[in-house]
Amino acid sequence: MILDKYLLRQFFPIFFVAISMFVFLLLLIDLFSNLVRYLNNEVTISVILKISVYFIPNCVTFAMPVSLLFAAAYTLGDLYAKNELTTVFSSGIPFARFSISLLVVGLTASFFSFYLNDRVVIPTLKKKNELTRTALNQHVTASDSDIVIRAKNGRIIYAVDYFDYDRKILNGVRIVERDEDGIFVSQIRSPSAEWKDTYWEFRNAVIYHYEDDIVRVSALEGETSYNEHPDTFRRHSVIVDELNARDAGLLVQDLRSAGLPFSHVQNNYYRRYSFAATSLIVMILSISMGGRFRKNILLMSLFTSLIVAVVYYVAEMLCTTMAGLNYIPPLVGAWFPVVIFIVIGLLLLRSAKT
Repeated sequence: MILDKYLLRQFFPIFFVAISMFVFLLLLIDLFSNLVRYLNNEVTISVILKISVYFIPNCVTFAMPVSLLFAAAYTLGDLYAKNELTTVFSSGIPFARFSISLLVVGLTASFFSFYLNDRVVIPTLKKKNELTRTALNQHVTASDSDIVIRAKNGRIIYAVDYFDYDRKILNGVRIVERDEDGIFVSQIRSPSAEWKDTYWEFRNAVIYHYEDDIVRVSALEGETSYNEHPDTFRRHSVIVDELNARDAGLLVQDLRSAGLPFSHVQNNYYRRYSFAATSLIVMILSISMGGRFRKNILLMSLFTSLIVAVVYYVAEMLCTTMAGLNYIPPLVGAWFPVVIFIVIGLLLLRSAKT
């Protein structure tokens, strides 16, 4: 217990300095990447600062794993260079037992990272994006065109020329209904349909249906059974990064039931959980590398931390891209880098000095 407290007292000051440095670096990168557009649109300094403040929680989630990796590797390397680890090992305390407090920190950071991302980062990132779009005169609409939606397990197919989300009006509506065997039942055509709280009200609609093996045409009036929610028709315009984990999961279900592509959204949903495990992964890696440097500890720890972080993020990006292109399943794309780096960390941990 005394050694655990001593190790954590050495660790946390370095961690807080490291995360402050990395957060500041990410803020600068975001600022300078948009600086020309800010100047061209004459954005005031107060608005720029407000955008940066909203971006801080997102920076924290990205900086936390790298900071944990750097702080743990530097702390253990410094203890080894001062021969303090040698004293610990000589007393019969295994390296795994000595570093278990850092693993607890990594596990706690993983849960905290998920909570922070889901409850804080998502709302602030949405506000940051909205404020940026307003400052740069970028307008985003929830309306969409050329929409095809499947409902009721594919028995009803909506084809819409244009959906006006603000007014909740469908323009150029064609609805095909099929039976459970996929046989044509009827088709509705209407110039437009307006949402009436619980159903779509069609204007000048006609319905085509079979009667005695002859296609009959009749006017459609008073029909209230078509009640797909307006949000179903705007799924293309939803920004999944601005949804929390629960809403992202519901979006996957909606897209699947509507017959729309959902692999990209599903991969993003799984990645919410896999990315939270990064803090635990880097702790395992940092512990295995902690006692490998006795000279230039600060430089080597920082250099190694950045290399490992870059390799991990590149692997994650490649897997995410492949999952988005349907080369690999979304679940594999999200968790494959996590599993691989955990295995690498455990192998390195076996060869760590003790």
